[in-house]
Amino acid sequence: MALKATIHKAQLQIADMDRHVYGEHNLTIARHPSETDERMMVRILAYALHIPADELRGRLEFTKGLSEVDDPDLWQLDLTGEVVHWIDLGQPDERRIMKAHGRAEQVTVISYASSTPVWWSQIENKLTRAPKLAVWQIPAEQSQALIAMAERSMQLQVMVQDGIIQMSTPNASVEITPQALKLRAD
Repeated sequence: MALKATIHKAQLQIADMDRHVYGEHNLTIARHPSETDERMMVRILAYALHIPADELRGRLEFTKGLSEVDDPDLWQLDLTGEVVHWIDLGQPDERRIMKAHGRAEQVTVISYASSTPVWWSQIENKLTRAPKLAVWQIPAEQSQALIAMAERSMQLQVMVQDGIIQMSTPNASVEITPQALKLRAD
């Protein structure tokens, strides 16, 4: 018998002063049995960092993630079903990234493992023809610090100012400084 996803609830408050995006969101996160707390928390962080200021071009949503290998971890679909923003976590191969690049208006990859420099050095040159792609690295020690915040029911605050992210709960706080490996050519 297949294991079922574990449901987590998060009350998320966002104050992104860099993008002027503010709001409160009640999230339901289905955590795949093979997903770690670290990856789930990075998914929530990705949601906070990429939620659009309004929903005129669709909502940012969690997908089935690890349960559906052809889908990203998050995406924003417009009202016609076209992919506005494709967000993958981890270290996808260049074929997956280029396939997403062909389907979406913008693609973001967020890597958070200590092996990110090795992965990136192997595919960086293959992605020069991907102007809609942004690749970010979250230092492994910072993403691992998010594990302490993972609970079945969470109250999270994410504040972004000058490219520095402060993610906190009533009991813990982590400062995150993502590093751009590749920026979109907007």
